[in-house]
Amino acid sequence: MENTMSVNEFIPSAGVTMTSAALNHTRKQIERTPNAIGIRIDLKQSGCSGYMYETSIVENSEPNDTVFEPGTGVRILVKADDLPMLSGMEIDYVTEGLNSTLVFRNPNATGECGCGESFSVS
Repeated sequence: MENTMSVNEFIPSAGVTMTSAALNHTRKQIERTPNAIGIRIDLKQSGCSGYMYETSIVENSEPNDTVFEPGTGVRILVKADDLPMLSGMEIDYVTEGLNSTLVFRNPNATGECGCGESFSVS
């Protein structure tokens, strides 16, 4: 009997989702940019807690991207290396007073800095 090993690839089942407010806001941003295919969410090492989210409108995907389509006209591109820390995250668009911003509700975050700019994971 032959002994074989297999490697399983981690594919998050929860993905990345958006509320209707975030979908509407993001769709408008994408439509303003010629040739845009979606929004990229990157994790950058930064801040006092470890990581921060960085978003950008993108015109091309990269070979190691996973693409989520939470609604018509909106694609979210995430690098494979970032998937374990973003799986299950919901993105919202919140208005408080005169300020509006994307809010990331990440179930993988185990802590946040006091200003809310960065987060940590276990």
